Amino acid sequence: MNPSFRLAPLTASLLLTALFSASALAAPQISRLTPPSELFASGNPNPPYIARFLPGQRFDLQATVRLDEGQTLANFEFSVDGKPVQAAAATRSIVTTGLSLPAGTNAAVLNQRAFSLNTPGVHKLTVTATQSDGQRVTAEGNFEIVALQRGGQPVKNVIILLGDGMGATHRTAARIIGRGYAQGKAMSALAMDTAPFTGLVMTSSLDGIVTDSAPGMSNYVTGNKANNNQEGVFPDDTLDAFDNPRVENLAEFLHRTQGKSLGVVTTADVFDATPAAMAVHTSDRGRGTGIVDQFLDDRHLTGLRVLLGGGRKWFLPNGDALKPDGSRAGQALNGSQRDRKSDYLLPADIVAGWGASAGALDPQRDLLQDFRQAGFAYAPDRASLAEAARADRLLGLFAYSNMNVAFDKIAKRRGSSTIVDDYGFPDQPMLDEMASAALQVLSRNKKGFVALIEGASIDKQAHLMDTDRWLLEVIEFDRAVQVAKDFAARHPDTLVIVTADHECSGAAIIGASTRTVDQMRAATATPTAAALRDQQVGTYQASRFPKYTIAADGYPQSTDVDFKMLIGYGANADRYENWLAHPTPTQDSQQPFYKQAPQSSYPANPTLRNAGSGYLVSGQVPGDQAVHTATDVPLSAFGRGARAFTGVMDNTDVFFKIGQAVLGGVR
Repeated sequence: MNPSFRLAPLTASLLLTALFSASALAAPQISRLTPPSELFASGNPNPPYIARFLPGQRFDLQATVRLDEGQTLANFEFSVDGKPVQAAAATRSIVTTGLSLPAGTNAAVLNQRAFSLNTPGVHKLTVTATQSDGQRVTAEGNFEIVALQRGGQPVKNVIILLGDGMGATHRTAARIIGRGYAQGKAMSALAMDTAPFTGLVMTSSLDGIVTDSAPGMSNYVTGNKANNNQEGVFPDDTLDAFDNPRVENLAEFLHRTQGKSLGVVTTADVFDATPAAMAVHTSDRGRGTGIVDQFLDDRHLTGLRVLLGGGRKWFLPNGDALKPDGSRAGQALNGSQRDRKSDYLLPADIVAGWGASAGALDPQRDLLQDFRQAGFAYAPDRASLAEAARADRLLGLFAYSNMNVAFDKIAKRRGSSTIVDDYGFPDQPMLDEMASAALQVLSRNKKGFVALIEGASIDKQAHLMDTDRWLLEVIEFDRAVQVAKDFAARHPDTLVIVTADHECSGAAIIGASTRTVDQMRAATATPTAAALRDQQVGTYQASRFPKYTIAADGYPQSTDVDFKMLIGYGANADRYENWLAHPTPTQDSQQPFYKQAPQSSYPANPTLRNAGSGYLVSGQVPGDQAVHTATDVPLSAFGRGARAFTGVMDNTDVFFKIGQAVLGGVR
């Protein structure tokens, strides 16, 4: 008999035994290691180093372990450069429920909170997890501690002026309308044009070439990439919006190490992505109640002294329109939008590690009163702002949600429009007025401050492809730049940065109208491409130099002028275009009463605006709004340390350049 026939059954039996043994002893796997690194993701130990930190900057360590079926996690350990990370037990946690992984996945999320390291260089991060059956799994990543050069003159104050969505086109268009051109030369410069140093910023987020505003701002003030919709955190595998691995932001770091104050000024709702990224840590930029509560609750971490903008709806107690579980049952009569679903409650390890307030699910909270009790003077309108700015802490809330845009605020002051009355807030300050008040308060801290001054609706109106409104937003923003420039001239230890978080809409100056404004209006009677595009859009030499009359308040008397400048969009949705300013803004769905008259009479979106008087421009993107682009944005800088901000840089590089100027000094 052939021996091979006798061995076959034995070989098959051994193979089956081996397979069953391998299944029983299948090793656990580590599917995520935070901070993120290419060493863990692809095995590449070389630059670019995804996670970078200043010496002493705090950040969380985290890993996700996929466990064998029926097994639990017995223990875990993080080590850096082969040395175990020593930490109090209260700052460590294992999370096995509320995960965002596929149903049936047996996994554990391992946390080590508020780690820091002072030694510059590239460091290896290792995590070792032990399963309940004794099996161990290890994974490696890396991160960099960026070295600082010591011995220069330190920067005391940092002012970041953020034109949300403002690309090069937005700046150029504002110069044309606000300063004028003659025979191809600008008559004068915008305030931001006069900065002695300018560079370009790459804006991508951790998970996409096109960022939204949350990581767009967060990347500037943490030095690390965040996912879209997330701010101050790394992504993780849990559903909780407030338990993600944290990265200490600029305000927290400088308040903890130098006692500096924080000021946040915006024309948006203060919960919005850009202002929130200065102070708050969350994986969901939409959690308004919890975000705004943290501004006050964690002021001991951030040094918050000034908060100005819209968003009063989050500060008002909500008790008349709540279900028993605390979620909203309808519209609160006072405009409040507080509810449990958007509130926050932190896990114990974050509270212990970071010293953060635990939070509470309290939609009935009177946050406005709590700010007052904490020593903040309150300004509900422009008239009260100057007096409130005499205090050491300042809160100003000038709208339920986003403030009205400059186009409509200026029209109210001139007595030519009542749009702001329709929102219920007829006396709103301009951004430069808010900036002046904020800097007055912040400058009282002898240790210095970090301030954000945001022109938020450059982005919001570019999304809506409302050219006339975003143009005045840029002019309003530039007037705030002048305020900061003047402050830096009086305080030479101040660094002023003027930039954007991303470009919005792919805006382009395509030329100028070949018609007078009366002819443009007459053409809307025949809203066809032939009448409004082919016979009207002047390009090249047919695009003359439009003449805008600037009023005493610094804004154009009208944006509808003869031979008007025309803007097109490369990242646009469908819209109807007639090139003229629309008398009302588009509806803002974040306003509590936008479905009620008179706001309900505004066009709901750009596909309805000008539908009877404009021709259809088909877009490149779905939906009814233009989108952000991945185009690099300009950055201009004034003051001490400004010379570092030239060339092409990543948005995270800006953080380290600021860190060098403040901590190491500049020569």
